[in-house]
Amino acid sequence: MPNGIPLRRLLTALLLCTALLTATTACNDKAKNAATSGSPTPSTTAEQQKLAKTRFVANAGLAAGATYQWIIKPFRAGTFKKGADGRTFALVKAGLAGAFAYNRLKAAADNAKGDPTLSKLVAPLTSGIDALKDLPSKLRKGDSTDAVVGSFENTINGVKDAGKKAGATVTDQIPSASQLGG
Repeated sequence: MPNGIPLRRLLTALLLCTALLTATTACNDKAKNAATSGSPTPSTTAEQQKLAKTRFVANAGLAAGATYQWIIKPFRAGTFKKGADGRTFALVKAGLAGAFAYNRLKAAADNAKGDPTLSKLVAPLTSGIDALKDLPSKLRKGDSTDAVVGSFENTINGVKDAGKKAGATVTDQIPSASQLGG
């Protein structure tokens, strides 16, 4: 420390850290006070219903895309049959896609509750969606793939039909690999 530069740097760094800490603490106090003293204005019912339909379409579309791309298409191609090339990898992907589709269908069913028409149409499908919970593990193991694929296909088609009747057309959206892995 012959010329004092390291000491200046240390003091500058300390001063900046103190200023940042003070600023963030002050901002947090304001945020807490704003949250407790005033409430945000809620969306109108029309906005909530529009957003519910939009979210429903997005979630159902992702579930439908994953189901078609990694479950139905490989099944129809015969990839799930014993002795088929790439069977194990296809079954693992199908299991991941099944878990993803189940998650997105549950979210879509929750979104449907925000729209009265959609809610009435999706309500009968919730038991079918709940029945899909254990099917991804069966897909990964290769157990009764015919029945599993049929269950997924029927549920997806039911959700698509419900959306169409409510004026929210669901189109398949194939999720990326990062979306599948979570």
